[in-house]
Amino acid sequence: MDLSALFDRVASALFGRDGAPPDEAAEKQLVADMTELVVETVDARIRLQSRYAEKLEGCVRKTIAHLREIGRQPLEPLLLSRASWNDDPRLNAFFASADDVPAFLGRSKELRAFFGVPSQRELGEAYALLAMKKEERTVLAPKQDGDRVQHEVPQVTVSFSGHRLFAPSATLEATRLEVGRRIIRRLSQQALKRIVDLDMKAADLGERKAWLAARLRLVKLAVDGAAGLLEDTVDTRSKMAALERELNETVHDYIETKASVATMASYTGHIKAILDHPEQHVSLQRTPMRLSRMGVRVDDAHSGPVNAFTLSELAIGEGVVAVIAIVRCPLAELPAEADPLANAERFL
Repeated sequence: MDLSALFDRVASALFGRDGAPPDEAAEKQLVADMTELVVETVDARIRLQSRYAEKLEGCVRKTIAHLREIGRQPLEPLLLSRASWNDDPRLNAFFASADDVPAFLGRSKELRAFFGVPSQRELGEAYALLAMKKEERTVLAPKQDGDRVQHEVPQVTVSFSGHRLFAPSATLEATRLEVGRRIIRRLSQQALKRIVDLDMKAADLGERKAWLAARLRLVKLAVDGAAGLLEDTVDTRSKMAALERELNETVHDYIETKASVATMASYTGHIKAILDHPEQHVSLQRTPMRLSRMGVRVDDAHSGPVNAFTLSELAIGEGVVAVIAIVRCPLAELPAEADPLANAERFL
């Protein structure tokens, strides 16, 4: 099975911009493609289970509806240029200074590789996915209140760090599809992680079970051997009883956990647990922001310069949130690559 082609078909159907509502035949094909995509990425042996596609159809349709809503979210391209830093509120908020913009582009090996292809260099710019971390902190700082300044006022600062550039492409459409592919992979990853985590838990319980059984045998030998002549029998038998209880509980947990990952039917159940609630594992939230030029959250009454924009935050479960933006990267903004030999000569 060509997994790459399958990803492309599903991403195009959910994150493409053709705007045409799917007909019944197209939707049926999308459900089939999405099912095979998830099964192939989690464990292809699931296909050995009778009627696996039918069992997954309901949760796959839920996931498709959720991803389609994400795909409809507007992600207008942001021009990464030194000249735009002063005027674009997003760019001004994301980067501390105008010089940080070309410096960031220059650090991207993927972007340099993209422009290293002559036909792509002729395009003059590339589209890409920008991802960052957002950090909010409460600080005590002066605040202007009309004609007077209040000191030591609690204020929330918002900063962005860990900027990374992904998948430079020739078109906006190609970059949007890359966002879609990554989101779909995340859901498959969560289903597989659930199975792997349970498998590891079963292995840990198996080791714990073996250790407790050995420990229990050791205590019994001590009671029945020469050591029993000197030790407090009541205390030792109390230890034995505690070990037996813990061993029985561990055996029960081990059997239960092992059963949950032992069959393809259980694998299907774990996939359903993820795809029945896709919003818990991946979501795209649009958050209005109003920041001063110093990165402080401000309200509508703020009189100074304000960066007002909408933030796109991609939540991928487990408290992990990335700020994302589709960006345009002009070749003219890319600094010349440093010559390693010339740099080395400076220190000779």
